[in-house]
Amino acid sequence: MVHDPSPLEHHKPEDRAGQAVDLDRALPVPVDALRSLDEQIAAIGGALPPDPLRDNAVGFTMFDSPASQDNSVTVLLSDTRIADAPSQSLVRIHSKDGRTYLGSVVAGPFAEPDGLRADSTVLVTVVTRGGIFVPPYHGRVQVEILGEERDGALVPPRYRPLPNSPVYVLDSQETTTVLQAAGDIQLGQVIGQEDVLVGIPSARKDVLPRHLAILGTTGGGKSTTVARLAQQAQAAGCAVILLDVEGEYTFLHQPTADPRMLAALERRGLEPAGVPNVRLYHLVGRDSANPDHPRRSVFSLQFARLSPYTVMEILDLSDPQRERFMQAYEIAKVLLRDLDIFPERNHPEQERLALEIDEFERGYPRLALPFLLDVVGACHRVAEKADAEAISPKHPALSNNRDQLVQRVNQANISGNPVSWRALLAKLAGLRRLNVFDVDNVQPLSYKRLLVPGRVSVIDLSDSGSPELNNLVIADLLRGVLQAQDEAYQEYETAKRAGREAAPPARTLVVIEEAHEFLSEERISRMPVLFEQVARIARRGRKRWLGLVFVTQLPQHLPRQLFGLVNSYILHKIADPLVVSTLQRTVSGIDEGLWKRLPGLAPGQAIVAFPHLARPLLLAMDPAPAQLRLVD
Repeated sequence: MVHDPSPLEHHKPEDRAGQAVDLDRALPVPVDALRSLDEQIAAIGGALPPDPLRDNAVGFTMFDSPASQDNSVTVLLSDTRIADAPSQSLVRIHSKDGRTYLGSVVAGPFAEPDGLRADSTVLVTVVTRGGIFVPPYHGRVQVEILGEERDGALVPPRYRPLPNSPVYVLDSQETTTVLQAAGDIQLGQVIGQEDVLVGIPSARKDVLPRHLAILGTTGGGKSTTVARLAQQAQAAGCAVILLDVEGEYTFLHQPTADPRMLAALERRGLEPAGVPNVRLYHLVGRDSANPDHPRRSVFSLQFARLSPYTVMEILDLSDPQRERFMQAYEIAKVLLRDLDIFPERNHPEQERLALEIDEFERGYPRLALPFLLDVVGACHRVAEKADAEAISPKHPALSNNRDQLVQRVNQANISGNPVSWRALLAKLAGLRRLNVFDVDNVQPLSYKRLLVPGRVSVIDLSDSGSPELNNLVIADLLRGVLQAQDEAYQEYETAKRAGREAAPPARTLVVIEEAHEFLSEERISRMPVLFEQVARIARRGRKRWLGLVFVTQLPQHLPRQLFGLVNSYILHKIADPLVVSTLQRTVSGIDEGLWKRLPGLAPGQAIVAFPHLARPLLLAMDPAPAQLRLVD
């Protein structure tokens, strides 16, 4: 190997006469000078004794500057220890005043030249024979103080670490403990600290039941995150309900065959596997994205379950149409009683239910859509001043009692012109033509069967063909699931008070895909009752182990009120700076360094913030072992 002389060998120092000085033959230090130096050291107390606290320190705290901020200190590292303090590392600082602090690396590590600014004009690169002379350098990181360690607890810091205090990096086990990152629902690895795994404790009522938002642009990895969350929650014994508007999760029962996902699983040390105990449901008259699913069921909707106010909002009825709708609705309720349909005579329980119904939450029992259509049609005829013979109901209960229908409509003093009644009739007829309401021999969803621990229920809405229909299904399901969960909770509490053994209600997650189509800011301005219904479900669900998961690629369309219901976030790549700035004002606790990284996240990376975590973290999310129909 040819020796490449260093720049110093080409540029030896010169004496005053201009002659080159041979460094290898330099004169020794005079003995008198060394003796004088020893005397001065002894006079000030002798050599500095070794400090055991400085052993194995990765670096030392720096002096503060006018730009310093509270709860943040600068730490300098030697050039050999720069790689030991990557971003998101947790460190312990032994301050020279005896206090001990814990902190997190939020910026860096950066490499800086010793004694000079990195942009100094003094740093002139000397190139000699292809070689580059680089001055000595050190590392620098910015550490955010998490707290002061006192009596085994982490408390808010009252002071700052003093300069030149040693800093140590925590190992993976202690980091996991400090971050409180352990949980039986695994999410992924901390980027920069692959040995630190982050999970969600499924048994903590202050985490998942306080609702979660999974946000990110297309291709960022949201679907993979949702599939992995469903698989892990199922393994933890939760009941999972996936409202799937694209049919992405209809193959979850099969192991993944996607080459990219298989490679990611291998790197992570995981095996491909389908999710057990998955059931698939789709609307009657609509196709499923996976017609060969081994546990596929068809369901219909019951019009009587839907709040009349929700129906009016989803159908976007005008004010005159709303007035006529409620007028017809009240006539229909009277007719149901007249015809002994509901409440039945001598049935006190039904009488009690009829009096206690909150129509902002649900509809009137046994009121079928064809029944209401006949009532609206009769009102339309009366408004047209047509003969009674022109009223020809089709519902069996009304066709056999046409005179009673005509009598009740006439007694109601129908208001408005026929045009408004005709428009209302057309919108309800359009709802009827969907052929999903009150279909003979097709049962509605059994909410109790969805709330089985360890069961995943995929509601396939990929062929609904209508966002309005999807919204009707989602509104109906949320209300029904909350009611079933509430009944299970009441049964459990009753059994406990009676001293009987009983299983607690299932810990339940309801995942709402494309949440912006259900609860957009524009939509809730026109549908306040629907949003209030969701907000009520969210608030009551926190006490009933019912957690909502909102998933969307367009978080800018979600109302700010929705973020008030959410306590946990998984943020995949979001490139739009306006959206990032909006989220930054809404989501608290995420440091500036992580927000700056959000637009450039790679697929599968995400910033996670949960109540149980000591601080938000940037993770490499675990790949999904189950098959996805579409992977965004």
